[in-house]
Amino acid sequence: MDSYDTTDSDEHPMLGRLITLGLFLLVQGIAVMLVAFVALLVSFEPGWSATTEQASLLQPGDARSGTLLLKEDGATTEAIRLGTDVDITVSGSTLRARITQVFRNPTKDWVEATYVYPLATNGAVDTLKMVVGDRIIVGDIKERQQARVIYEEARRAGRKAALTEQERPNIFTNSVANIGPGETVLVQIEYQEPVQSGNEYSLRVPLAVAPRYNPAPIVQSVDFRQDGSGWGATNSNPVPDRDRIAPQVLDPAKSAPVNPTSITVRLKAGFALGEVKSHHHNVKTDSPDNTTRVITLAAGAVPADRDFELTWKPAAEKAPSVGLFRERVGDADYLLAFVTPPSAEQATQKPLPREVVFVIDNSGSMGGTSIVQAKASLTYALGRLQPNDRFNVIRFDDTMDVLFPASVPADAAHVGEATSFVSALQARGGTEMVPAMRAALTDRIGDTNMVRQVVFLTDGAIGNEQQLFETITAMRGRSRVFMVGIGSAPNTYLMTRAAELGRGAFTHIGSVEQVEERMRGLFAKLENPAVTGLSAKFSDAKADVTPAIIPDVYRDEPLVLAAKLDKLAGSLEIKGRIGDRPWSVTLPLQNAAEGKGLSKLWARRKIGDAEVARTLREMTPEDSDRAILALALDHQIVTRLTSLVAVDKTPSRPEGAPLRLSELPINLPAGWDFAKVFGERPQQAPTHLRERHADARNQPATRRPTPAAPDAIRLPKTATSAELKMIGGLILIVLALILFVFNRRQTLLTDAA
Repeated sequence: MDSYDTTDSDEHPMLGRLITLGLFLLVQGIAVMLVAFVALLVSFEPGWSATTEQASLLQPGDARSGTLLLKEDGATTEAIRLGTDVDITVSGSTLRARITQVFRNPTKDWVEATYVYPLATNGAVDTLKMVVGDRIIVGDIKERQQARVIYEEARRAGRKAALTEQERPNIFTNSVANIGPGETVLVQIEYQEPVQSGNEYSLRVPLAVAPRYNPAPIVQSVDFRQDGSGWGATNSNPVPDRDRIAPQVLDPAKSAPVNPTSITVRLKAGFALGEVKSHHHNVKTDSPDNTTRVITLAAGAVPADRDFELTWKPAAEKAPSVGLFRERVGDADYLLAFVTPPSAEQATQKPLPREVVFVIDNSGSMGGTSIVQAKASLTYALGRLQPNDRFNVIRFDDTMDVLFPASVPADAAHVGEATSFVSALQARGGTEMVPAMRAALTDRIGDTNMVRQVVFLTDGAIGNEQQLFETITAMRGRSRVFMVGIGSAPNTYLMTRAAELGRGAFTHIGSVEQVEERMRGLFAKLENPAVTGLSAKFSDAKADVTPAIIPDVYRDEPLVLAAKLDKLAGSLEIKGRIGDRPWSVTLPLQNAAEGKGLSKLWARRKIGDAEVARTLREMTPEDSDRAILALALDHQIVTRLTSLVAVDKTPSRPEGAPLRLSELPINLPAGWDFAKVFGERPQQAPTHLRERHADARNQPATRRPTPAAPDAIRLPKTATSAELKMIGGLILIVLALILFVFNRRQTLLTDAA
């Protein structure tokens, strides 16, 4: 035996190497699987952000609205209370909003409070005031890192300070340092925004930040050494700031709502008003005169759990089709133009056949009333298809199914099949939106005689918006993307930017009652010619116009232009084509009415242009950032690169007194199902439909991703290839054992001879 061992070691070194390498791979694979198992214990639904303290924040009956209780060392203590007042003044084409957040500290501690909240996507945030007792401290715009340094220095020195930062164009964070025991601090921000117009006027005040699905970072093991003797890892994080957009979310079944919010809208339309309607809140309306309304919430204050939407129409039959406003700031004139082209039917031509790809989000965030709205909307849309149309349906959560291998004729059989498929959908799982958009934009027909349209129904509750934008930019081809926002708090930033990049339009459906009206309006856009080839020309003034490339405008939509002029002279001519007919309008600039905040709106839109140019790779990231920073500092507005900071010069927290951080939670959006988002095992989607369709077309079932079984637990998608390592290790060990047996046999035969 000793002779054999020596021979094996000296003459067959490969045996030892195989065993060593095999054991290495096996152990590494097991280690990776253990890491994945730990990740599983943290979250059953990969990507959804939640905190483990949620369940213990409040118990039923513990608090009235606006109060939060924390459990520390077994005792229940009251925490920071927050209330919000929204005051909006509409002056013709623009609105000015003032948001006042009241932070009350009923505890015996010195506290730093942080709060994540939504704002209008197109709003230009330009003012921050902090009110402490009888003192008002006005904030300044600084580069983001500089503002953070100023705030941190004040916090450490015991001075009261407030910091407003943009996380997304529609998500902001307020931080307030050194709120003393029993103290109340007011933080007030203001923003300017254009009023939405078209066949009616509207404004939207976001009140709830919907929990975002953040795809897990992709970690992949790689052999990074030249000699192959070591392993490393690459990490690609689609949402690097996930912690900044993932506040605690209260379970409405276990806690009273927080952040009571009051709203007042002073509507000065500039024309005789007809219907004024609040779509999601009960309101009281006063009418000082026929052009003015004062709208307040009937309940006085309500939980911040759904967006506030107000629409109004003129008493005349149609809204004005043209609006022109001017403002002089410094040595420049700023212009804001609203032009709604006339509707025109292509009656002289047979409508072009269409290929419509419908995409419906059935992820966990769509649970509750949202999935009802989405299914009703898609069912209505299927019923509106024409016989010469072709269509397909895609559904997605963190898996995806394409109903038909390619678009099919919109005949009764196919529409019926699609309707049955949609009716069986249930909300579950995460929100992997990018693969669904990629599938929808894949043009399998390529028929240039057909109009190709993608109708995407979702709440947009993801944190990796930029990945979606880049997908649309790379794959849009001849497709037009129409976004349909579903639910009480849709991600309007994602919706509007995706529609812009996809050369389509955005429609919002906030209740089942709005389904038919809003989908009818959407189909008016889908079925009728858009105004294309638009251009704007100033006769006598040198102008910097935004958007630089004017997009197509759909039926009942206004074309909105903002411009910086060297002088207010001459006229503005807008040209385009409605279907196959030319169209133009000329607007004399001297007829422009006085407007307010137009310079900031121009700057905000120019910043948006720079962000789009970056996505389209028309600007480098460095050039885009330089342009954004210059505009933000020149016009004093908050962006992802600039923040507002206010510091009280008087120290208030005694030296040595501890400062406790209080991250204030938010309400779950109205109509959402908490368990679907945070706490429920994934439920199986209508697999029987998918399998039947695959078999009926002689397509292998594996062509489409298969969801997890009802009782299966899906591990976070980290691309670790642990199974391959373990299998490879076992193969090498088995190979080594075979070699060992063979060598042993040869040795015995030799000894016997």
